[in-house]
Amino acid sequence: MNTRHLDLGCGTTPRNPYRRDELYTVDLARPEGVAPEYFRSANLSLEPIPYEDAMFDSVSAYDFLEHVPRVLNTADGRGTRFPFIEVMNQVHRVLKPGGRFYALTPGWPRHESMTDPTHVNIITEHTHRYFTDEPPAARIYGFSGRFKCLRSAWVRKRRTEYIVPGADPLRRFFDVLLRRRAHLLWELEAVK
Repeated sequence: MNTRHLDLGCGTTPRNPYRRDELYTVDLARPEGVAPEYFRSANLSLEPIPYEDAMFDSVSAYDFLEHVPRVLNTADGRGTRFPFIEVMNQVHRVLKPGGRFYALTPGWPRHESMTDPTHVNIITEHTHRYFTDEPPAARIYGFSGRFKCLRSAWVRKRRTEYIVPGADPLRRFFDVLLRRRAHLLWELEAVK
């Protein structure tokens, strides 16, 4: 049986960090070279992920979560909804039990987190805990899933490539000294 990966907000460069057999994508517009049967159009701040429950072995979000609003007014203007919580619920929904969520996003307090005027969601090195603690703190906002944190780390971006910190102590020292690590990497496992 083929394994499946979903890349959220894929832009022009869909990614498949776990090298699954099939790569599915979702974004506002289909990128060139992606077959229509592997693409769905959706505004994930307003709509659910347009795929079936437990369909994917893994999901990724590269430079995407910072664009998902934390709070929006409801359509009638009388209440609020939490799109970031809803996206995390949707990621959990489409993952198989034990499925992986791989997310890279600019993190606070680095300036990259808020320089882009379309960044509306501030992610810190502790944000993932709202979805991984027992019980998840995000329950009070409507989060119904649960993830186990496999990895949370600061990484640096070189052009379009992310460099995960390695064992080289000299490189780690200069990364910290020069403040080159601006992105947070989350690797979470769906607990079902």
